[in-house]
Amino acid sequence: MADASGAGRPAPITAPLSEPFWEGTRNGELRLQRCGSCSRFVWTPQYACPDCLSEDYEWVACSGRGVVYSYTVVHRSIDPSRFEAPYVLAVVQLEEGPHLLTNIVGCEPEAVQVDMPVEVRFERIDDEFTVYPFAPREVQE
Repeated sequence: MADASGAGRPAPITAPLSEPFWEGTRNGELRLQRCGSCSRFVWTPQYACPDCLSEDYEWVACSGRGVVYSYTVVHRSIDPSRFEAPYVLAVVQLEEGPHLLTNIVGCEPEAVQVDMPVEVRFERIDDEFTVYPFAPREVQE
């Protein structure tokens, strides 16, 4: 299984528009934009809502829970010094609606399934960046 420490991972490339997101991850929150006019949650960061075109939005902490929407198991890493294969690259659909590209950690790659409940886990890679892989979660009935 891949190293989950975050050590050696490349730092994300950011822009001023996404800084509230990265500030959130540093503080242990998964933040998304929410439109102030129609309340839609938006990912990736936008200057205007894709539904109503409003430029009124706020960054809010979301639940950090979702399900695996799609995934692939990478068996041959493009950079083995940073990403030990095999690892799972996935699209997670959050409870709030948006889809995020991420990694699945905390389980063997062959255990990952579409619709598997997951929740965010934060991994600090340096003083500036904390990334947001997801791990399986127990479902309360």
